[in-house]
Amino acid sequence: MVQTMPPSPSSSEFRCTWKLEKQVFQAGCRLVAGCDEAGRGALLGPLYAAAVILDPAKPILGVDDSKKLTPSRRESLFREITEKAIAFKVVSVCAAEVDAINIYEASRQGMIRAVLALVPAPEFVLTDAMPLEVSGQAAGFPIPYRAVVHGDALSVSIAAASILAKVARDTHLRELDRLYPKYGLATNMGYGTAVHLEALAAHGPCAEHRKSYQPVMDCLLPLFPFSETT
Repeated sequence: MVQTMPPSPSSSEFRCTWKLEKQVFQAGCRLVAGCDEAGRGALLGPLYAAAVILDPAKPILGVDDSKKLTPSRRESLFREITEKAIAFKVVSVCAAEVDAINIYEASRQGMIRAVLALVPAPEFVLTDAMPLEVSGQAAGFPIPYRAVVHGDALSVSIAAASILAKVARDTHLRELDRLYPKYGLATNMGYGTAVHLEALAAHGPCAEHRKSYQPVMDCLLPLFPFSETT
């Protein structure tokens, strides 16, 4: 069962609070999960998704949309969230699967896998604008949820999930940078920066590139007869 998305607020109203969670608490649910993803727009590497049930009795100061935070602040909050959360789960969806099912569906599947792996299971889920059921399918998602537009800027639970997904993915991309140093992954995290695009044009894609993304597809044309390189 999905609840209707609330109207999109103006930028001046973007405050990351417990407001949405408290509305769910008032309805009788105590275990509220937030979920989000990181890496949708990247040309290379897995998409990461995370789900987390925060403990209202263990507040964490400074939780906000991961995009608003410095890398060091994200890493500090990552440690605190994983220490204080009732439950959390981070999963990855590899580049090959992203290519096979498309990035939107990969985001959905990643969030679903993360939520369903939580122990204890949540009684309600808040997502960052992503419906967890496919429109028109008879069987809906088994847990009540709300898809919240700009959820990572409004809900502490969704924001915490965004931090977990972002830090986990950045850590993995730094590992990939050692395997594929030509692309500057430790700096661009797989996104299509000028340096990354120049390296892609010069060396072609590697095994971790998303072949369904246009800048990568352009380098797979006969004009660019590259084999996968390290």
